[in-house]
Amino acid sequence: MKTNYTHKSTTEEIRQRFDHDVERFSKLETGQVSTLDATLSLELITESAKRINPYATKILDIGCGAGNYTLKMLSKLPNLNCTLIDLSKPMLDKAFERVSPATSGEVIVVQSDIRDIHLLEESYDIILAGAVLHHLREDADWEFVFQKLYNALKPAGSLWISDLITQHNAILNEYIWETYGDYLEKVDGAEYRKKVMDYVEKEDSPRSLNFQLALMKKVGFAEVEILHKNSCFAAYGAIK
Repeated sequence: MKTNYTHKSTTEEIRQRFDHDVERFSKLETGQVSTLDATLSLELITESAKRINPYATKILDIGCGAGNYTLKMLSKLPNLNCTLIDLSKPMLDKAFERVSPATSGEVIVVQSDIRDIHLLEESYDIILAGAVLHHLREDADWEFVFQKLYNALKPAGSLWISDLITQHNAILNEYIWETYGDYLEKVDGAEYRKKVMDYVEKEDSPRSLNFQLALMKKVGFAEVEILHKNSCFAAYGAIK
């Protein structure tokens, strides 16, 4: 059955929201309170990228926000050439301001939806995608983006993702999201729980790890890896 996404935020609405949320997402610890294990996932995906591609020279950060993921990557592999893509120009401006002093490499910023931008094939050693893919809607969009990212990687390059996910089984999915709601309520009460859940319902359309890992294999990735999962958040990746 085809899912109806007409009630979800449009790309333009998402862009406008992030335009006004730059400072919060410039500080991982305070900007990601609703994201379980945000700092752990960031450490896991960047350290994994370093170990799989220790001689990397070029990275692509999609949905880069204020640059947290690229900055963490540069702390492990300095002086990379960095391409940063985001819907929001204020986010890109902040990312450029923070990333440029951290590398002697080239820093390119591109304001675009990942679905629209043309990426040269076999151009990047590492691709990072932090809390961005859950904005994709139709299955066809997911496959199109995964294929694009696969094509953009050099041979043996790697893709690393930290994101919101669902469970494949509907009963288990309901249970896991109940536990996440309980966590939110402990953080800041019932009103905060409702606020975050309403936001997810309006803006996000995550997919299960089963779906994403199978899709990675379908588009050509040789290996897929799960680094960490806690409730409805996970860190995972794939090697070309």
